[in-house]
Amino acid sequence: TPPSQPPNDYYLRVPAEKLAQLEDLFGELIIERNGLNLQLKQLTSLMGLLKQRVNSLEQANRSLGIIYDQTVRILQPQTSQTHLGIINSWDSLEFDRYTDIHPLFQDLMEIIVQIQEVTQDIETNLDLTQKAAKNISRTSGLLQNNLTQVRLRPFADLVRPFPRAIREMSIKYGKEVNLIITGESTLIDRTILDLLNDPLIQLLRNAFDHGIEDRQKRIDSGKNPVGTITIDARQRGNLIIITVKDDGQGINIDKIREKLGDSPQKNLSDEKIIDLIFEPGFSTASQVTELSGRGVGLDIVRQELQKIRGQIQVFSEPGQGTTFTIILPFTLSVVKVLLVESGKMLLAIPISVVEEMIVITPEMRIESAGQVLLNWDGEIIPLLSLSPWLNFNRLTPQSPSDEQPIINQPIVLIISQGNRLLGLEMERYWGEQEVTIRSLEGVLPLPTGLSGCTILGDGRVVPLADPLALINWLENQNSPPNPIETIDSSLSTDTLSYTENNSTRKTILVVDDSINVRRFLALTLEKVGYKVEQAKDGQEALDKLLSNHIDVVICDIEMPRLDGYGFLSQVRSQERYHSLPVIMLTSRSGEKHRQIAMNLGATAYFSKPFQEQVLLATLQSL
Repeated sequence: TPPSQPPNDYYLRVPAEKLAQLEDLFGELIIERNGLNLQLKQLTSLMGLLKQRVNSLEQANRSLGIIYDQTVRILQPQTSQTHLGIINSWDSLEFDRYTDIHPLFQDLMEIIVQIQEVTQDIETNLDLTQKAAKNISRTSGLLQNNLTQVRLRPFADLVRPFPRAIREMSIKYGKEVNLIITGESTLIDRTILDLLNDPLIQLLRNAFDHGIEDRQKRIDSGKNPVGTITIDARQRGNLIIITVKDDGQGINIDKIREKLGDSPQKNLSDEKIIDLIFEPGFSTASQVTELSGRGVGLDIVRQELQKIRGQIQVFSEPGQGTTFTIILPFTLSVVKVLLVESGKMLLAIPISVVEEMIVITPEMRIESAGQVLLNWDGEIIPLLSLSPWLNFNRLTPQSPSDEQPIINQPIVLIISQGNRLLGLEMERYWGEQEVTIRSLEGVLPLPTGLSGCTILGDGRVVPLADPLALINWLENQNSPPNPIETIDSSLSTDTLSYTENNSTRKTILVVDDSINVRRFLALTLEKVGYKVEQAKDGQEALDKLLSNHIDVVICDIEMPRLDGYGFLSQVRSQERYHSLPVIMLTSRSGEKHRQIAMNLGATAYFSKPFQEQVLLATLQSL
């Protein structure tokens, strides 16, 4: 008999720990993929710059060729010893004559052609690398989908015991309630499914006890004597939407206000009043039972959902019923985030919690009774800002990034909190990215509103923000604190003053014909927080002054086209530059050179090599 064949579908038992390890490795793959894409983006930018430089080199070579043709007439041509007699009998139009400089020009032209060929080869290989990176991104996406599918379980695994629980409560408390469950085949991450058990049970009990009325009361209201609770689960894109709906009496807002007594919260809007049911210790039950009255329930629901980056919304209609809507991410390992900046701090905010992102204009901002509001499509909603709370004194300045934000102006993230909308203002928007979430371990807890972190392609660690927790925290604060000044006694005040707490950074123009000197000075100045512009001679420096805001100029003396003395003379001849500090930095240390510079209006004079700390102290005093 032939050997038995394995079935087409068979299963393997894999420990959950192994799946967790695979998810961690896949998270590292996502980080490295993002890093590769970032490096390719930078290489593409450098490739364009290289092509520009090669074109400039080719133009310079043509200019040199013209100069060579003009000067060759006055130079002694190099003649061949073998055919000297023949050459001497020919006119210059009949036979070309070459000087000793010609081989140098010929070598230069060949080198330029070779550089062009190498540039084209690099460009071709860069295109192939980009295609390979796209394939890696596509394959990693497929891997992510398959890895996610391994962890998925049907919603039915969670709600299977619920019908029996409803029957038992119906018998015990004398309420006839019919439970309808739809979307049982919806697949949900096992980790999310496990943490959903307690919140859903609590919502089910709440709907049974607070939502569904007694039989006689339903009959008097013209309703079906049998109440109905519906639980539905659906996947929408990268979100899981679960609703728990009852056809009961709805949330009695007046009863909640009565429970508040003389509390200032009594005057809140209906949306905020409904949101109070999630506060710890809050209950409207008149007596304590096994189902309600202890003030423990819906607050636990919100807390448990926050652990899996979920949110809950409530919609209630008096006499018609209440609907609780739970919004969850499809997976917890990889998430799409918006990279936004507030108070010079980069934050990652999950897209799933953002209703809309808009660019704010002055006419959209409304100030009323000490509160800032936002006019969003005719709807007035509260507007909150994080930047006053992120005003840190940094001992070292943030290094400027070569990247530019996609939206370099204030934006507002529209966040839905229960039944109300709020606006969270940010200063800049840096883009959307798929990232992996990492937890921070240590004895110190994360600040309120931060639920983890992620690592970007360039290695930066960015905190993952929970906008709902941030909003709740902001609304409970009175006013932003003063910045805390923690200064190490070993640091001098001079060093601290190089850094700036505001967004203004001083710009220094470095003028020198040596690119190595310019680069060295730029690194020296940028590491203490200055912004640097560069020019290779006095003429280019004048053009930079016209097109940029310059606070200080550091200038060499001996340069082509326009030297330092000529630059200084032209600058001081213009009234708007009378007070512009100009520091001369040159290899000429003689008193004669120094005196001429000071007479022309130089602010300070340094000779190379210079002392870095002395130059920085001079800049600070200016």
